[in-house]
Amino acid sequence: MSCVVGIDLGSTTTKAVVLNGHSAILGRGITNSRSNYDLATAVARSEAFINARFGLIQQQAAGVVDASVVMRLRRAFVLEQFLHQLGRLHELMLDEVERSTPSATRAAYRLAVNEICAAITAEEETRFKQPPVLRSDFFRDSAGSSFMRLAGQVGRGGSSGDGITFDRLVGLFDKCIIRVENEPLALDFRDHIDDALKRIGCPAALAAAVEVAVSADLTPSFTVGTGYGRARLPFPKEQIRSEILCHGLGAHALFPNTRTVLDIGGQDTKAIQVDPDGIVTSFQMNDRCAAGCGRYLGYIADEMNLGLHELGPLAEQSTHTVKINSTCTVFAGAELRELLSLGQKREDILAGLHRAIILRAMSLLARSGGVADEFTFTGGVAKNAAAVHAIRSLVEENYGARTINISPDSIYTGALGAALFATRMVS
Repeated sequence: MSCVVGIDLGSTTTKAVVLNGHSAILGRGITNSRSNYDLATAVARSEAFINARFGLIQQQAAGVVDASVVMRLRRAFVLEQFLHQLGRLHELMLDEVERSTPSATRAAYRLAVNEICAAITAEEETRFKQPPVLRSDFFRDSAGSSFMRLAGQVGRGGSSGDGITFDRLVGLFDKCIIRVENEPLALDFRDHIDDALKRIGCPAALAAAVEVAVSADLTPSFTVGTGYGRARLPFPKEQIRSEILCHGLGAHALFPNTRTVLDIGGQDTKAIQVDPDGIVTSFQMNDRCAAGCGRYLGYIADEMNLGLHELGPLAEQSTHTVKINSTCTVFAGAELRELLSLGQKREDILAGLHRAIILRAMSLLARSGGVADEFTFTGGVAKNAAAVHAIRSLVEENYGARTINISPDSIYTGALGAALFATRMVS
């Protein structure tokens, strides 16, 4: 099957989009960028082709197997991936305990790690049996959120014995999760899909659809890269495009009437104006400081011991928006702790932080030419409900009624634009 790939190597996440010969999306993939850009590119690409094969399964099973069964298979596949990575994390933490823990507390920490990992496994198995809920796409976030909560319980005197501290348990996690993230995935699509099929006890018709998807030849004819780390991509110069061009073209492909695009990524914010063909006419970017970008939100999440995906929903619970004086990452922790010490609620502080971030973005939009109708919000922060609420409010305050487009797959906009450039180069 003819296909092309677009890679968006961002500072915090790496995205991949696979298009068929008709420029229709076959699959999408995403992973943490890590410090290993080559591995991040390979993982995102692999995830995009996994997603494409599930699309083929859905096509083959249509009219024969209920769509909910295919969705359950996809969830089972994700669970198998999670448990595989959790098993590796568990193994590395036990090795670290043996290597660096004093003998007096080694057995207690070993028991604590076993207890926590067993509890996470049990929670994931239970979650699989329940209706799906919104959660992070990344193993670090989903596993980390559970680990911190459980480590807090164990560190306060769980069944693992005396001498266990929360800080030491978190230190074990932080050290080992980096290694898990920087290891190539040991199992391929075939391994995980077979385990997923066994988990759900699938009908024969679904198994047949899986075989078709597994055997499909999805060899890309061309790849184009973009993103913050695009200079690190192993592609010739002519296969690299700027983030500005790719986000403009990607937003136009998703919403053809788009005239203004705002992308808030991990490291930078881009305000872009495009013409009716998706060609960039003007743009503005933030300076080298990451204030007001995804990396800033990640820092806040770490300060609050929350997953990045938890910030928006918590901010949405606010009843009083706290004014934030600075979105500088360097000073964020100090201001956050000061506000908490003054009795301000976490949700009210977070509401203020999100508004401050969007106010910075509004300044870029004004300098790029303002907000036209239609306006498209892209990038990872567009998945944050509190940021979306703030952008809708501030756009209306400053420019009046505007059509605001936010795709559920907004984070892939840059990769989509890169894939569309690849399609043009093939033709």
